[in-house]
Amino acid sequence: MAARASGDGRFDGHDTRGGFESLVRPGRLRGPIQFVGRAAELAMLRHLVETPPCLVLLEGEPGIGKSRLVAELLAGSTRRRLVGECDDVPEPFPLGALLDAIRTGADELGPVNPVAGALAPLLPELADRLPPAPPPLNDPPAERHRLLRAVAAVLTALTPAVLVLEDLHWADPATCEFLAYLGAHPVAGLAVVLTARPPAPTGGTPIHDALARTPPGAVRRIALPPLGAGDVRELAARTLRLADPPDRLTTALLDRTAGIPFVLEEVLRSLAERGGDPLADDTVPFVLRDVLLWRLRSLDESTREVLGAAAVLGLVPNRRILAAMLRLPGDAVRAALDAAQHAGLLHEATDGLRFRHDLARQVVYDLLSPGTRHWLHLRAARVLEQSLPRPVAQLAHHYRLAGSSADFVRNAEAAADLATERGDDATAARFLLQTMDLAELPRPVRVRLAAKLGRAAIDGLSQAPVIPVLQRLLADRRLPPGARGELGLVFGRMLRQQGEALRGYTEIERAVPYLRAPRRRAQALAVLAAPDTVVGRHVRDHLARCAAAEEAAAASGDPVAHLEVRIARASLLLELGDPTAWLVIDEMRASPVLADQPREHVRACLNWAQGALHAGHLDRAAALASAARRLMEANEYERLLGLVEVTELALDRAAGRLDGLADRLARLAATPERIPFAGLDVRAELATVLARSGSPAEAERQFRDVIAEARRVGAILPLVQANSGLARLLLPDRPDDAVRHARDAVSLVRDKGIWAWAAEAVLVLAEAAVTAGEPGRAAPMVAELGAGIEGRDAPVALSTLRRCRELVPA
Repeated sequence: MAARASGDGRFDGHDTRGGFESLVRPGRLRGPIQFVGRAAELAMLRHLVETPPCLVLLEGEPGIGKSRLVAELLAGSTRRRLVGECDDVPEPFPLGALLDAIRTGADELGPVNPVAGALAPLLPELADRLPPAPPPLNDPPAERHRLLRAVAAVLTALTPAVLVLEDLHWADPATCEFLAYLGAHPVAGLAVVLTARPPAPTGGTPIHDALARTPPGAVRRIALPPLGAGDVRELAARTLRLADPPDRLTTALLDRTAGIPFVLEEVLRSLAERGGDPLADDTVPFVLRDVLLWRLRSLDESTREVLGAAAVLGLVPNRRILAAMLRLPGDAVRAALDAAQHAGLLHEATDGLRFRHDLARQVVYDLLSPGTRHWLHLRAARVLEQSLPRPVAQLAHHYRLAGSSADFVRNAEAAADLATERGDDATAARFLLQTMDLAELPRPVRVRLAAKLGRAAIDGLSQAPVIPVLQRLLADRRLPPGARGELGLVFGRMLRQQGEALRGYTEIERAVPYLRAPRRRAQALAVLAAPDTVVGRHVRDHLARCAAAEEAAAASGDPVAHLEVRIARASLLLELGDPTAWLVIDEMRASPVLADQPREHVRACLNWAQGALHAGHLDRAAALASAARRLMEANEYERLLGLVEVTELALDRAAGRLDGLADRLARLAATPERIPFAGLDVRAELATVLARSGSPAEAERQFRDVIAEARRVGAILPLVQANSGLARLLLPDRPDDAVRHARDAVSLVRDKGIWAWAAEAVLVLAEAAVTAGEPGRAAPMVAELGAGIEGRDAPVALSTLRRCRELVPA
């Protein structure tokens, strides 16, 4: 079959009849297409839903039958149903699909936890059933997490229930964040069923990135494959009422539809309605295109024009907007949509007439000529401009596809600003990232938008697409100094969060001279004051950065900047083994200033716990890690959970609690996307535990992998730990290799100037020298260690030094 879309937007086409003309006669279809081929998946889904709590993700390509499987599940369930669906062009309004689902069960909402009042501004129609809205917080992340707790409280009040959220590949970041929260804090009596397309090979989607951060086993994934030959044969027999479909029909259907149920159903429906063989083309899109063209043929020109405009608007076309777009009476639009429904192109749903599937809408959209598409998108935007409030996300979408760049940028920036105002940085970043593709964007505008993009993406769910954008901008020598500082700081922070320790540190160093605002300069310098992240910088440099940060914080007059710098100074003193560090830490923890900033309090406790662990204050480290966990759970900072787990596992290793520790570390190491900034630390801990647990070959492999990667990214502590651990492992059988790795560790520490980190490597060198009968060979190194930690508060290093001196007397 050949078909084309004419230049004025009208659809043309003709059909041919193939080899099954004598087998299939028109008029055989009776009732809906049968449900086949998913018995095992449906049984598993029913079992999970009947034994809540559960969080189930149904994955599959478009048309694979995710929604149909959910419909079959709900048809056989007696539980309360809460159903929401994500939109492909959502406005920057957080938790949209979740709030829609809550609305479906609002009539049965009973008493709820007071925290649910945080939802009152987002659900004004339920204001009489929700507690009063609590006073606003001054911390946007805290506001966002309180909102997540509010949703959980309302869902708890609606249990037992099945929460179904469809098309999560289009979910807003707040919804993704809530589902990650729900994975760690399941609601008793609530079964959650999600549908989403699988992630592309080039990278994940926000929902997949969010669910990857849930505890192991929290999410049950059910992947839906294409139908097999037996299922295709059964569906053909039932649909066409054939007692024994020939193998050639099954083979042809399977080859031409790839076993995708929606495409298969459309083809079978077409066969039943018109007979013959519409399977002339070899690919799925052409098969579906052919079938829909046959249905479009029965429609008159005006109906086709309305349907084309409907495809431009989306899955659920709005009749009023269609009438305004096409300048047609409302009755004419209604009649056209009814005719399209009668032809099988639309169907009735709870929210009105809609395309049977996004694949069907896409085919109709693709049949429009490029000029017609641009015109319809522009008309849609002009009509939507009259709406209040202005749907800026939809306006950005339509102007972009209409080729109206200035209007697109104006609305994309407005949508990003609205998302930022609502605490949804990831959505803001998504809108701003789209603007970066415009070659004609003026440099001042590009710089302004890029600065907003960087700030939004820092805490977004996915930073990978933003990094090359910032890199290109920073390579432009004509970039204004202020923008260079701001973008460089954001770029450096992103690189560090992605595990690129030295690149990130260097970019922040480059940015500092260009940062005009003292507050931002103080924040950048506080990052540079941390000694435990990067090679090639001596502790003198970190002390100088810390002093400069204190001056900038004082100049800024910003209490938050001052707090961040004080946290950094306490961390630096702790790593140096300065005895005054604990006075500063205890004073800060007792102060209401830190208590009023719960996010900074969590981060501070984690930083100090790690510093205490490095020095050997295990009791102090354990107390701080426990405090960090309590604060994280109380304030719902789930994004820090991975770092809390790393610290707790490292404490178990240091305390000798090795039972099951290797497995726990291996599970965490298997999900690097949860903690890209600490992945090397986890792997170094795993190698150390394996070495102590009797797995030398695997430990050596892990150590060498960590050394190679840590050298590449310039991460100092994993590099020192891995070299020291490998030296200890190799000492009995390969002493020369052991000495080489121990010397590498000592050289790294010498360049840093924090000698407590070198204690284990020096002990290996002392033992190797004694074994070789040349104890004096290690004497200079032992003396250097002693001088480096003299007067320092470093219990483990001091204890190790005593052992070294017993082996190598002065």
